[in-house]
Amino acid sequence: MISALQPPEWMIDELQNRVVLFLNHVLIQEPQAQDRLRRQVGKPVRMQWGEIHLTLAATPAGLVERVAPESKTDLTVTLTQSSPLDIARSVLSGDKPKVDIQGDVQLAAEVAWLVDNVRWDVEEDLSRFVGDAAAHTLVRAASTAAHGLRAFVGKVSGGSSARPDEGAPTAGESSGRQA
Repeated sequence: MISALQPPEWMIDELQNRVVLFLNHVLIQEPQAQDRLRRQVGKPVRMQWGEIHLTLAATPAGLVERVAPESKTDLTVTLTQSSPLDIARSVLSGDKPKVDIQGDVQLAAEVAWLVDNVRWDVEEDLSRFVGDAAAHTLVRAASTAAHGLRAFVGKVSGGSSARPDEGAPTAGESSGRQA
């Protein structure tokens, strides 16, 4: 099913470049993540889902760069769910998609730490364009909508997807991430 919907090679290349730029934008705001990546310089990590793949390696600056897909990798992370709907359902219900991890254990631990601890501060980026108050309002509205969507997905899939500690912010709570 995935290969039937594969876009042209040039589009995949450009999308991967944008993913790298976005990841580096997020990493620049996280000095601890950059320090962890500096310890893994030059170790390629291949992420794949069906025919779609992206191979990245840490740079001396603590950022990531694309490397040739045919490079020997130290770690391979494969998304095992083939259905985009199943992946979306997992993510929307607050779960991580199912993955198969092969390779360097220390590198896998660093990647797991990055996934668990590095977050995009969308409110901070939005505030640069629309101001603090408007950014806070937009993020709060999006958070409330996401909470409603998670609750809906939980009801449709037959279970409760809303976790007690992951509700929408209440009055007076900040939806921004603490450093």
